[in-house]
Amino acid sequence: MKKMILGLAVMAMALGAYGQKAKVYDESIDPDVQIVEAVGKAKKDGKFVVAQLGGNWCKWCIRFARFVEGDPELRKYVDDNFEFIHVNYNPRGEEGNADKSATEKALRRLGNPVRFGYPVLVVLDSEGKVVHTQDSGLLESGEGYDREKVMRFFELWSPAAVEGAKK
Repeated sequence: MKKMILGLAVMAMALGAYGQKAKVYDESIDPDVQIVEAVGKAKKDGKFVVAQLGGNWCKWCIRFARFVEGDPELRKYVDDNFEFIHVNYNPRGEEGNADKSATEKALRRLGNPVRFGYPVLVVLDSEGKVVHTQDSGLLESGEGYDREKVMRFFELWSPAAVEGAKK
């Protein structure tokens, strides 16, 4: 019995440690600088940027990040076509997070997408212009995300699709 209790305690600590490491949003960086750097890299590499706006406080934000990371084909498509960044938004402006004015500047740059809820996905072209804002709720299915809808979103807003539509 003692071994079982000890084993459960070790598993609980391991899961707690895993949960600590599972954060996908870096709360300490300036979100506006993060966007500018991603656009610069995207321009150099012929990609677009997808900014997933949300926070570590948002279970759907974490679910979406894990969903994309956990599907090798989807992840490869995203890596080949986008700079995919997680832009932290802290609606309470708690201490330890990037400066509130920097967050407000980033929100203006992204077209104030918070009206769509969290996470919200903002696609920027290689010049940093917003080309699409996606309510991620439209990509959900049950308690997760629908792979076909998510892949279709990325395909429709890839550089090839958008640039091809301009011709």
